[in-house]
Amino acid sequence: MTSVTATPTDDRVGTRSVLSSVLARPEVGALIGAIAVAVLFLAVAPAFRSIGNVGTVLYGSSVIGIMAVGVALLMIGGEFDLSAGVAVTTSGLTAAHTAWWFGLNVWAGILIALLFSLGIGAFNGFLLHRTGLPSFLVTLGTFFVLQGVNLAVTRLVTGGVSSNSLSDLDGFDSAKAVFASSFSVGPVNIKIPIVYWILLTVLAATLLLRSRYGNWIFAVGGDSAAARAVGVPVVATKIALFMGVGFCAWMLGMHNLFQYNNLQSGQGVGNEFIYIIAAVIGGCLLTGGYGSIVGASLGALIFGMTQLGITYAGWNVDWFKTFLGVMLIASVLVNMYVKRKGEG
Repeated sequence: MTSVTATPTDDRVGTRSVLSSVLARPEVGALIGAIAVAVLFLAVAPAFRSIGNVGTVLYGSSVIGIMAVGVALLMIGGEFDLSAGVAVTTSGLTAAHTAWWFGLNVWAGILIALLFSLGIGAFNGFLLHRTGLPSFLVTLGTFFVLQGVNLAVTRLVTGGVSSNSLSDLDGFDSAKAVFASSFSVGPVNIKIPIVYWILLTVLAATLLLRSRYGNWIFAVGGDSAAARAVGVPVVATKIALFMGVGFCAWMLGMHNLFQYNNLQSGQGVGNEFIYIIAAVIGGCLLTGGYGSIVGASLGALIFGMTQLGITYAGWNVDWFKTFLGVMLIASVLVNMYVKRKGEG
């Protein structure tokens, strides 16, 4: 009788189960969380079921989601930006002060603000490279610098703590139409940041998953030394990621400026943690090299639903930050489980 010897299976060519393939996606945890939060507030908050309130929920999500996209890309690249919250205010104040003080067309102030915001991002990335310090420390320093500049320059220019009104300057109406307009889709009022948020999500997700630069982002976040060894431009990639956060800060800063016609110089402090929470809920690991742009936007959606859902349900809003903390811890645990399950 001839014996049959079993041939060992090569793990590299083995097929993965559908469950493993699904769980390998970093945004799965955020999707499950978004569904759970939606079901909860649909059940307990009658106002949450109103179609007319969909636009309000999406708007609350978009003002977090715009920044969450840039922050998520940076976190996947292995870095943090603790100046992201005040950078939004800095961008808006730069446009307001330069246009008002020099009597410029509002669009000139907007362009100067864009260049300044990109410059802040480039400075963070360059300083990170030159000093070798953790991005936590570098951007914490930038956070304090910008916070002080926002307060001091605003008081110097206006004599108070808020920017001057720009409504009488040339270009204000067209700028407001671009950054703070709205339109209706049936009973739903759609503010323009929602459109920008969706576009940024699609573009950033495509960049991350369908381009060579996306591979570089994952590589520098996973192991920058190994990435450099195979020819990835680590420094340029990380500087570009910081500049991406600067661009998102500019976009949100312009919306805030033209939505309210002025900015308080102390705004934005603490928002950087909200952006990071949205990215972590969306599947981004704190160690870098793993994450999802779609997941980060879902994290922002969870934030928007929770913020308004608690109000609609008539609950004590003092518990909102507690809920966010629970969501953050739960998301980290779920993401770790999902990653291990997917790898297995």
